[in-house]
Amino acid sequence: MASWRLSVLAVAVVWGWVLASSSPSTVAPPRDLWITDPGLLGSLDVEWKPPLHIQTFKKCTVKYNFEYRNTGDRDWKVIFTRKLKLRVGFDLSRTAEVRLQTLLKGQCTGDVEVQSDWIYATFQIPPQGKLDSEVQNFSCIYHDWEYLKCTWQPGLLTPHGVHYGLYYWYEGLEQVVQCDHYIQDHGINLGCVLHNLSQAEYQDLNICVNGSAAASLLRPLYTTLHLHNLAKPSAPEQLVVSVSPAEELRAAWRPPGGRVPPHCLEYEVQVAEDAGQAAAAWAVGTALRVSQGREGVGQLWPSRQEGHRLQPGFVSTQMETAVTISRANQSHISCVRVRGRANIFCADQGFWSEWTQDCFSESRKEDKELFILIPVILSLSITLIIFMLIGQCKKR
Repeated sequence: MASWRLSVLAVAVVWGWVLASSSPSTVAPPRDLWITDPGLLGSLDVEWKPPLHIQTFKKCTVKYNFEYRNTGDRDWKVIFTRKLKLRVGFDLSRTAEVRLQTLLKGQCTGDVEVQSDWIYATFQIPPQGKLDSEVQNFSCIYHDWEYLKCTWQPGLLTPHGVHYGLYYWYEGLEQVVQCDHYIQDHGINLGCVLHNLSQAEYQDLNICVNGSAAASLLRPLYTTLHLHNLAKPSAPEQLVVSVSPAEELRAAWRPPGGRVPPHCLEYEVQVAEDAGQAAAAWAVGTALRVSQGREGVGQLWPSRQEGHRLQPGFVSTQMETAVTISRANQSHISCVRVRGRANIFCADQGFWSEWTQDCFSESRKEDKELFILIPVILSLSITLIIFMLIGQCKKR
C-alpha cells in the first residue's frame, strides 16, 4: 500500500513538473513600435508588430497594454487592446510619449497573467518660430450646444501684418478644415465661430491656430477641446415667483430652448429679501447643494444660524425646475434669480449661464390691515357727511 502511494505521488510530482516547465514565465515585448503623423492636428497613428513566436501560445490570449502621454504630464493614459494599431490624441506643442508591453494569459500560463518588458517611442514635430510668437489667451465657449466661439490675442513677438488662421479636425472629417467665419479687430483675425459641430460632441476636437507674416515664422498653437466641457446654456426661461397660502415661496422656470438637452442641466437658485438691496445680497451668497427632490421640486429650508433666519443671498444648486422655500419666520423675500449649467452626468465642467431674475411684492400684515381700514373709514366718513347734510336741510 505504501509503495502504491509513493508511485502515485511520484507521478503527480513529475506531471506537475511537466506542466510548470511548459508554462512560460516570460513573454517577449512587441516589436517595431513607431509613430506617424497623418496631419490631423494632434491625432497620431501608433503601430507595432507582435512578439516573435507568439503564435506558439495557442491556448492563451495575447493583449497589449498601451500607455501614452505628453512630456510634462504626470499620469499615463491607458488602453488595453488586441489591435496592432491605434490612433490617439496628443498636444503637438510637446513631445508625444508612448510605451507598450505584451500581456499573456490563459491555459498556457495557468491563468496567471505574464507581462513583458516595456518598449518606448517618442514623437515631436520640429519647432517653428519663437515661443513668444504663439497666440495667447486662447479660450472657447460652446454656446447652447449650437456654435463654438473661440478667441485669442496676438503673441508677444507678433510682427505687423500678421495673418491668423484656425484649423480643426475631429473623427468623421476626411481632412482638416479651416474656419470660414472669423472675428476680426482692425483687420486681424482674433477669433472664430464654428457651427454644425454636433458630430464632434463627446470626442476630441483638434484645433490649431497658426500665424503667418512676411518676414518671420510664428509658432502654431495646438490644443484638443471637448465640447461638452465648454458648454454654456442660455438663461432659464419663464421664471415665475409666487407665494402659497401656507406662506411658502415657490419659484418655477423652464429650461432654455434650442439644442440644450434638458436632462443635462443643473440650476443654481439665489434669493434676496429686499429688491433694493438684491445686488449686495447676490454678492455675499453662499453655496449649498440640495439633493434631487421627489416630484421635481427641491426644498430650501432657512438656515439654522441666527434664529432660523433665511439669509440674503441664500443659494441652492439642484436639477429640478422648481423650488419651494419654507419660511418659518415669515420673512419678506422679494427677489429670486436662477442660472444653469451642464451637470455632472453630461460634463466634467462647464460655464454658468446668465441669470434670470424675478421680483415679487408681498403685502405685509400691516399693509393688509391698512388696506382694510381705509375703505371702512371712508365709508363711515361719507355716511356721516350725508347725515349732516340731511340734518341741515331739515333745519332749513
